[in-house]
Amino acid sequence: MATKMRLQRFGKKGQAYFHIVIADGRAPRDGRFIEKIGIYNPITRPADIQLDFDRALYWVKTGAEPTETVEAILRYTGVAYMHHLLKGVTKGAMTEEQAQAKFEEWKSVKTGKIESAKNDIGLKAKTEDKKRLAAEVKVNQTKADALAKKLAAEAKKAAGIAEVEEEEVAEEVAEVAPEVVAEVAPEIVAEVAPEVVAEVAPEVIAEVAPEVIAEVAPEVVTEVAPEVVTEVAPEVIAEVAPEVVAEVAPEVVTEVAPEVVAEEVAPEAPATEEKA
Repeated sequence: MATKMRLQRFGKKGQAYFHIVIADGRAPRDGRFIEKIGIYNPITRPADIQLDFDRALYWVKTGAEPTETVEAILRYTGVAYMHHLLKGVTKGAMTEEQAQAKFEEWKSVKTGKIESAKNDIGLKAKTEDKKRLAAEVKVNQTKADALAKKLAAEAKKAAGIAEVEEEEVAEEVAEVAPEVVAEVAPEIVAEVAPEVVAEVAPEVIAEVAPEVIAEVAPEVVTEVAPEVVTEVAPEVIAEVAPEVVAEVAPEVVTEVAPEVVAEEVAPEAPATEEKA
């Protein structure tokens, strides 16, 4: 069987590179070989080819059969073209000097194309890097904007809940049934919304700590239930707002603590006694 020009595989999976060897066609691919004439690394861009030009040309002249990939390498490096020119010299179509001149011209053009391809690859790589970087910056900015909006929404929501809670306190107190007001701590109701006391049933005023109502909003007693003055700890009302007693139930003056009323409302006390 004829001598082969083929590749021998080396390297890890996904990172393979090859030796260009001359081997017997009956030998296994990665087995024994006659001579190593070059290295081919397809991972780089462009591919890295290191070939012993003279030895490759010699084996082509002696009839070594290249594999498909090695034949492409021979055309790329100019070995195949030089072999073609030498055939023309052998047939007398041209002299050896003319063949060498044509090969140098071809080699110059080929080198220019290779350099241009390298530049294009480098420029393309830089452009891709810039695009990738711009995309990463855009994604990061989008994430930052989304996070800022989320935090702002949470802060706004928290502030809104606080305001709503303050507004709902008075509304809930006003909506509570009067009988519940008597069961719940009355001092809290009086402190939060004293105006609610006026809306509550008058009979509840007598049941709900009267001293608190008298301290917070004594005028409510006058507007809501004057008759309660005699029922709801009158001594407390007399101490807090004696003028209320004089206006609402003058007859209480003698029953409650006349000395207190006399001290606080001196002008009105005699008038109340004359009416009585």
